[in-house]
Amino acid sequence: MSMFSTGVLVLTSPLHILPLRLAPVLSSAAQIVERTLYVHLHPGLNLGTGTPARPVFIPPVVDLPTIISRLYSNAADVCGHLDVRVLLTHFRAQPGMPQTGSCAASNPFPSPQILTHSPEVVLTDFAVQDPGQSSLVSQCLQKYAGHCYVCTPGLSSVILHPQLEEVKSEDEKQKDTVREEPIETYGDVVVGGTFDRLHGAHRTLLNICSLLANRRFMVGVCDQELLKNKVLKELIEPYGQRVQRLQEFLNDVKPSLQYEIVPLSDPFGPSVSDPQLQCIVVSEETRRGGEAVNRKRVENGLPELVLYEIPLIKDIHHTEIEEEKISSSSLRSRLLGTLLVPPTPRPGLSQVPYVIGLTGGSGSGKSSVARRMEALGAVRIDADQLGHETYLPGRAAYHKILQQFGTDILNEDETINRRALGRKVFGNKERLKALTDIVWPEIALLVKERVQCAKEEGKSVCVLDAAVLLEAEWTDMVHEVWVAIIPEEEAVRRIVERDGTSKEDAVKRLQSQWSNAKMVEQANVVLCTLWEPDITQRQVVKAWNFLQARIQQKKEESTLPS
Repeated sequence: MSMFSTGVLVLTSPLHILPLRLAPVLSSAAQIVERTLYVHLHPGLNLGTGTPARPVFIPPVVDLPTIISRLYSNAADVCGHLDVRVLLTHFRAQPGMPQTGSCAASNPFPSPQILTHSPEVVLTDFAVQDPGQSSLVSQCLQKYAGHCYVCTPGLSSVILHPQLEEVKSEDEKQKDTVREEPIETYGDVVVGGTFDRLHGAHRTLLNICSLLANRRFMVGVCDQELLKNKVLKELIEPYGQRVQRLQEFLNDVKPSLQYEIVPLSDPFGPSVSDPQLQCIVVSEETRRGGEAVNRKRVENGLPELVLYEIPLIKDIHHTEIEEEKISSSSLRSRLLGTLLVPPTPRPGLSQVPYVIGLTGGSGSGKSSVARRMEALGAVRIDADQLGHETYLPGRAAYHKILQQFGTDILNEDETINRRALGRKVFGNKERLKALTDIVWPEIALLVKERVQCAKEEGKSVCVLDAAVLLEAEWTDMVHEVWVAIIPEEEAVRRIVERDGTSKEDAVKRLQSQWSNAKMVEQANVVLCTLWEPDITQRQVVKAWNFLQARIQQKKEESTLPS
C-alpha cells in the first residue's frame, strides 16, 4: 500500500459502535497516511446505494464530545506520529435546538473547505457487504470527499477493513449508553492554556470548544509571567509559534467561527471582563480556575460563565518523571536527549573525531554529563582544566597576562595568583575582557591539540566540557552544541551545598552567566539533571545512541557517489 502525506478519514459508523472501532480504524489509517490525518465524522452515511452522497449539516449531540475525546485518546495510543485533526465544519446546531447566542444553521452547506494540507487520499470505515461493491463505494467516497474539501487532483480512495469481530458482541451494550439528544451550544466560548506542542489533550479541548461555540471562540495563551514555573520552561515554543499552530489547527477544524487568540500574563485575562462570553471550558484540574473566573466576573458585575468540564486524557506511555495525563511538560521531557535543531554544517571541520560542545551554568550537572559520556566511550576534554594550564609559567598566555596586569599578581614561586588576578578584573568589564581575550584563544589551541591526539588514537567522539563554550565563540570547533540545564532554585541549592557559599552569592554567580533560555537558543541537544541520577543516565544514553546513529548516517552519506 502506498503512503500518502495527507489523508481524510470519513467515519460512517453509528455513534454507538464508533468508540469500539476507533483504535483499529486509526491503526489501519496510520499504515497509509504518514503526516496529517483529517477526520470527518458522518455517522450513518451510506456509501453503497449508488446515489451520490452529499454532505449535510449534522446536529451535535450530547455524547459527541466524548467521541472526540476517545478519538484523540486512541490516536495518541496507536498513531502518535500523526497530526490528527477532527473537522467540524458540517456540525451545526439546528433551529429549535438548545443554544445560547446566534447560530448560522440556516445557511446553506458551504462550498468545499480549503484545508491547510490538501488530502491526497480519502479513507473510510464503511463496511462493504458485497466485494463487488468496492469500486462503486470508492467512487462515491471520492465524490463525497470532493464535495466537502478541496483535495489533490487524482484523489485516491481506500476502504479500511479493521478486524471488528471481537467487538461485535459489545455493540448492543454500548448502544444504550450513547446519548443522542442535542448538545447546548453558546455564542461565545473561552478557554485558556499554554498550548505548547499541540497534543491530543489540547486538540480535544479545542475541538470541544469549537463544537460548543457557534459565533466566537476566544483562546487565552499563557505568556511571560505564567510560564516561569513551568517544567522545562526553556523548551516551551515561542508565543508566536504557538499562536500560529493554534490558528492553523482551528481554521481547519471550524473556519466559520470567529477566533480571538490573546496573550495571558495573568490567570484571568479577558475572561473576567468580556460581557459577551457565555461559557468557559475546563478540565477536572482547572475547574477551580473556572470558578475563580466566575467570582471575578460577579465582582465586576458580569454574569457567571457556564463551566463545561471535559475529562483528562490518560497517557499510557508516561514515565516516572511525567504526569499520568497527556501534557506538554511530559512531551518536553521526552525532547531531552533528542536532536532539537540540525547541526550547523562545518565543512572545514574533520568528521573524525565528532566533537560535542557541552555547556551549562553553574550547578547544571554539565560535568557529570561529560563524565557519563566519557564512560560511554567519548574522549572528555575539560576546558576548565586547560584554562589552568594556560596560566602556567612558560605558556604564551602567562607572559601576556603579566604584561597586561603587572607582576604583583605573582606568587613567590613565580606562578600566577589567580585570586589576586580575580580581584583586578572583578566588576570591571573592560579588564575582564582583556583577560579573556588572552586566555580563551590559548584554551582553544589546547582543545584543538587534544582533538588531534584523539584522532591519532582512533577515537570517534570527543566531548568538550566548557562552561564558556558559547561566550568564547568556540562553536566553530564543535559539530554539535549540547546544553545541560537546571531550574535556578535548584542550581542555587547545589552551588551553596557544593561550594559553601551564601545563597546571595550563588544567585549573583548565576546572574553573571548566560541564562538557560539564551543557551538553549543555540543548542542542538538539551539535557536536564533535575531528577535522580539513573534518570540522567537514561537521558545521556538516549542522547548517545541518537548521536551514534547520526554519525553512522554521515559515514554512509560520505560513501555515496557524488
